Amino acid sequence: MITLDRLVNVLGGYGVRLCGHPEARSTWLRSVAIPDATDHHVAGDVLLAVGTSSLAEAVRWAVAAKATAVLVRPARTGTSGESGSGADAEREAAAIAGRYGVAVLLADPAVSWSQLAGVVYGLVLESRETASGRGPTDLFALADNLADVIGGAVTIEDRHSRVLAYSRSQQAGDPARLETILGRRVPERLRELFRQQEVFARLAATDEPVFVPADAGHGLTGRMAVAVRAGRELLGSVWVSCAGPLTGAHRRALADGARTVALHLLRSRASADLERQVESDLVIRLLEGSADAATVISRLGLAPQAIRVIAVRAYTPDDRHAALLLALEQATTGFGWSRPGRSALLGDTLYTILPAERAEAARQWIAALHSELPARVRVTAGIGAPAEAADLAAGRQEADECLALHESAEPGAVPPAYDESWDDILLRRLRAAARTGRAPARGPVSALLRHDTRHGTRFVATLRAWLESQGDLTLAAERLAVHPNTVRNRLRKMGELGPLDLDDTRQRLAMTIMLAALEDEPRR
Repeated sequence: MITLDRLVNVLGGYGVRLCGHPEARSTWLRSVAIPDATDHHVAGDVLLAVGTSSLAEAVRWAVAAKATAVLVRPARTGTSGESGSGADAEREAAAIAGRYGVAVLLADPAVSWSQLAGVVYGLVLESRETASGRGPTDLFALADNLADVIGGAVTIEDRHSRVLAYSRSQQAGDPARLETILGRRVPERLRELFRQQEVFARLAATDEPVFVPADAGHGLTGRMAVAVRAGRELLGSVWVSCAGPLTGAHRRALADGARTVALHLLRSRASADLERQVESDLVIRLLEGSADAATVISRLGLAPQAIRVIAVRAYTPDDRHAALLLALEQATTGFGWSRPGRSALLGDTLYTILPAERAEAARQWIAALHSELPARVRVTAGIGAPAEAADLAAGRQEADECLALHESAEPGAVPPAYDESWDDILLRRLRAAARTGRAPARGPVSALLRHDTRHGTRFVATLRAWLESQGDLTLAAERLAVHPNTVRNRLRKMGELGPLDLDDTRQRLAMTIMLAALEDEPRR
């Protein structure tokens, strides 16, 4: 099923606005209707008011059709035939919606009915259900039907061995199936077993069902598996528990079921790709600094609260692109409002805006994403500080800088968040400035660096220790593992090389900043 909220999210990309009756946003939609002069009993959850002369008439049609929402495409001159502004039309629509209890979806007159109808029918009917709660394209219903016909427990998986659906039947069920269903994917130990037996290779190469023998050590009874394919592209697979290879009608039923699953997955992909594009466009607008950020956030279905930008890169040693696309697919799996964040791909980086006050919530999201990717994939990420919708462009820059920190960190390091790592970000900026020659080439720190290089002295390390110890000779000596008199003598000699006013507060601050901007020097 699809909710009105989800439909509005997609239609928003076509200039459709929801006017009035906001409490209907969570209502499930199952059917679409169009007024028909020859049929006075038209009914549906969404009414496409084709041919209406006014908003009031469209809403009356919707009430007669028992519709939750009505999609209206007003004439360019206004909703009642008179010249009027878009704001006037929205106010009129909101008033009528409140009076009749019907959500009014006001379309841009520039968008054709054929475009609008294609989107609405595609989204609503793709998830249509029958009175029994299972529609003809429902994968769980298909798994149940296959199990009834073949006489074995059925699971339907995608090409990454993630469970898409499974039958209620437990005929010939086994511990391996239970573990697969509970974990929502085939356990790695079973995947390794199937790789050793070349099951995946055979599924990739042939449309013929493949038999997998029982393996008591893995809690596995026999399996018959068949590829789900669209042309040459492998979309997934269907698995049936069975003691021996299927033959005759059972084998044909499995092959026919795989073709039906392929059609379902292709329809789902078309619907998902449309939503991905709409979501991506809206997220990119926010990251680039949209002037109407509050409206965009609302269209994405996110509450007006603190939001963090997460920047993610995913890659394997031999491929820097495929893993990132897998990460995008995983981040945008589960459309509607079940996902906490909204995502877009920009260049070689996946960006997600996530409502989260605490950085730990963002780290948990990153960890969950990583866990769904293949084991060889390395994931690096950066997290922006909490921001309002209008400030997400700055949040993107913060996330990018934290991502750069994470990429230079040791493997296994925790993804940094800007509000916790702003000091590291500042030092990174200063170091970048120093490397481009923007740090002073003259001055006490530069002079001490040159002296250390030429004579092997430890003046820079001594100055750093003294500054970090706030002028405490004893503490500085401990940091350097030398006697306090050694520190005192070095400071005296350093002063003889050039102006070094350690009593000047501003000079001490400037020297501290410049030392922090330099690559770390040995401190002992």
